[in-house]
Amino acid sequence: MRTGRKHRDYWQRNLKMTALLLVVWFVVTFVVSFFARDLAEITIMGFPLGFYMGAQGAPLIYLAIIWWYARYMNKLDREYGVNEWVGDE
Repeated sequence: MRTGRKHRDYWQRNLKMTALLLVVWFVVTFVVSFFARDLAEITIMGFPLGFYMGAQGAPLIYLAIIWWYARYMNKLDREYGVNEWVGDE
């Protein structure tokens, strides 16, 4: 895995995915909160959308981000032949 081009390729793909997921996290955390008053006009199951995103939507999206990243990295690790380092075994 320590070959130059292959190593750079692996980390570029990793950093692109990390940046994309951080953008999603930022939008869910800060942009939705910024527009919470405007979103209060939209209701889901009787609750304002701003409340729903804070109470249910955001945590579900955070879990989806974690799941997606773990799935993507496992696929990327297999593709590039990267093994997990467990320690002094």
